[in-house]
Amino acid sequence: MQLDGPLWLVGAGNMGGAMLRGWIAAGVDPGAITVIDHGTAPLPDGVQRRTAPPQGVAPPATLVLAIKPQQIDVVAPALAPLLAADTLLVSILAGVEIGSLRARFPAPRAVVRVMPNMAVSIGRGVMALHGEGLGHAEAATAAALMAPLGIVEWIADEGSFDAVTALSGCGPAFLFRFIDAMAAAGVRLGLPADQAARLALATVEGSALLAAAADETPATIADRVASPGGSTREGLNVLDRPDGIMALMERTLVASARRNADMAAAARG
Repeated sequence: MQLDGPLWLVGAGNMGGAMLRGWIAAGVDPGAITVIDHGTAPLPDGVQRRTAPPQGVAPPATLVLAIKPQQIDVVAPALAPLLAADTLLVSILAGVEIGSLRARFPAPRAVVRVMPNMAVSIGRGVMALHGEGLGHAEAATAAALMAPLGIVEWIADEGSFDAVTALSGCGPAFLFRFIDAMAAAGVRLGLPADQAARLALATVEGSALLAAAADETPATIADRVASPGGSTREGLNVLDRPDGIMALMERTLVASARRNADMAAAARG
């Protein structure tokens, strides 16, 4: 993977650091990347770290914002004057819309929002992208930058980002809760806690791989393996109640989407 010029990564915490390691593993020249961050976590060899934006240098070809959304007004005043019209601005800030980004970074023509999730750290993430002002080259650059980190999905309507954030952005945390809940239920049925945890995790891992490789929907697979009157069907009957797992997941995603919309409103000022 080759960059078309210098890349500045603003923020190298959990998500930014995982993305950085993915790029280096994909063959990006570490010397082409400058991390702007006050942290002290180790960076890959060759990557430059600065606590403030570089002065007296050419504008970056790509600027990636990977800070907390609440920090945007802290970093924008120093960064914005250093960007050029042809700088590709990429933001992973949840709830910060393209209009809010343009208000703080007026120079770049091409702006891309990305909603990644935690699995970027193992190259199996989900990256939802939406851009404005993109030509073919800018769209290709943005997609190539995210491709080493997992699956790239372009979102046509920015208004869908609240739902995308709730589903795939927050989804790993919800799934971790589900794994823990399965294990805890196994413990209540009499299994040792450590064994229940291993069984729950392996069950979810194997089932996810099976579903990903299947031509059928997960719902069809579930019904196919549940024999009438059997134990799997009896458990599914509980999950399939009107107040069961579908209703629970809807409430969960609605809460997350609503919070994302609130953050977007706050970022608009």
